[in-house]
Amino acid sequence: MMFFIRAINRLSELVGRLVAWCTLLMVLVTVLVVVLRYAFDMGFIWMQESITWMHAAIFMLGAAYTLRQDEHVRVDIFYREMSERRRALVGIVGTCIFLFPVCGFIAFSSWSYAANSWAIGEGSREAGGLPYPFVPLLKSLIPATAVLLGLQALADLLRDVLVVSGRDHYDTGQRPPPGEVL
Repeated sequence: MMFFIRAINRLSELVGRLVAWCTLLMVLVTVLVVVLRYAFDMGFIWMQESITWMHAAIFMLGAAYTLRQDEHVRVDIFYREMSERRRALVGIVGTCIFLFPVCGFIAFSSWSYAANSWAIGEGSREAGGLPYPFVPLLKSLIPATAVLLGLQALADLLRDVLVVSGRDHYDTGQRPPPGEVL
């Protein structure tokens, strides 16, 4: 079980680092679009669309990494004062009742959406926009996001089960530090 948890955590870390580089690329392309528009009075639709696509990819692919870093949104009024075991119980309940069903719904509802995009060879609606493979690639990130988020949720669930059962080596009253791989 520990091997599985570590492998998923490493996958989330890897994807998170790739997303960070995509963020830098998005900023550079944005600067280039602004310079071209205001300094040279030129613009390219595909460049502007690529910023939107990168922005979407960053949010979708960054979801599992954010969960891994324990940086997702939560009402922390009661949670911060709880013991590690009680936090793990809240994590188990929240993952099973909320996160797994949401991941399943996203994966199920987006699968045909992405598959249809591939089947019709969908490209940008704008003249001069991004060509064929980019639209289906972006739409394929939706079910991929659900899978990555579901895997990280499973790793967190297994870790929380270890904490509740007393077989986890974290008895500090806190979750492991964000960068630490269990």
